[in-house]
Amino acid sequence: MKWLVISGIMLLACVGFAWWFFSQPGPKQLDMANNIIPGDSDARLLVDSQIYDSELGLGLNIWVPKTEANQPLPVVVFIYGGGWRAGAKDQYAFAGRALANRGYMVVLPDYRLYPDTRFPGFLEDSAKALAWVHDNIGEHGGDAERIFISGQSAGAYNVMMLALDRQWLGREGKSPDFIKGVAALAGPYDFFPFDSETTKQSFGDYHAPEMTQPVNFVRADAPPLWLSSGNNDTQVRPRNSKILRDRMLEVGGDAEYVEYPDVDHLEIMMALAKPFRHKAPVLDDMVAFFERQN
Repeated sequence: MKWLVISGIMLLACVGFAWWFFSQPGPKQLDMANNIIPGDSDARLLVDSQIYDSELGLGLNIWVPKTEANQPLPVVVFIYGGGWRAGAKDQYAFAGRALANRGYMVVLPDYRLYPDTRFPGFLEDSAKALAWVHDNIGEHGGDAERIFISGQSAGAYNVMMLALDRQWLGREGKSPDFIKGVAALAGPYDFFPFDSETTKQSFGDYHAPEMTQPVNFVRADAPPLWLSSGNNDTQVRPRNSKILRDRMLEVGGDAEYVEYPDVDHLEIMMALAKPFRHKAPVLDDMVAFFERQN
């Protein structure tokens, strides 16, 4: 009887944990699974919830290598995806750990989401976060002369607009010229007309829809672009990255595209986490791109 009671309690505990785990947002589940697997040990959270916009209460986290650096660290500002309506910086700690373990300082900012904002609110927030990084990252051991930006899905859109359309950083008194490179995972760059519920919600009522499309801002002097997608991505189709690459090259810009076989929209992000790196060498390819720009 004693063992039956113990077994029952253990079963209830497992069911309870499973219910709690699967009730968490997908990125949070991924982060928790990532933490179970050994590796990425040379990474720590340096700054937790640093406010970069006091009016809106928006903050950012900073991840760094545990090993003390003898010179300022290159910086990657990573903006998460989620259809401009989901996501949080704390859910993407696995991305911070992954890149910090490779020797980078990683900044994960929050930004406003639908329904609290629509275009261009999420770009305004992202620009403020990036401007804060440029002004303040040196105080934390980062190199303001080596700032890269990266993102996935909606986050890839945000970083691409900051890099290509000068107005967003310009409103913060900055130029995107300080960006050393852009690593973008499965981003939407050419998606007008707005025919999905997500894009209708976040962009549908904007008076000048052509101003929302990254492909309309290609320029020869843009930062180098590393574009990637999975060939099984049916949510943000690879044509977005291919068209942006082609248009950048047409105007004399610097852009490259990598397509991963048997990878879908979510799996390209999952490949940054330890349990799923076998799916595609996304992390290795991103870091190689950053190193080519140094």
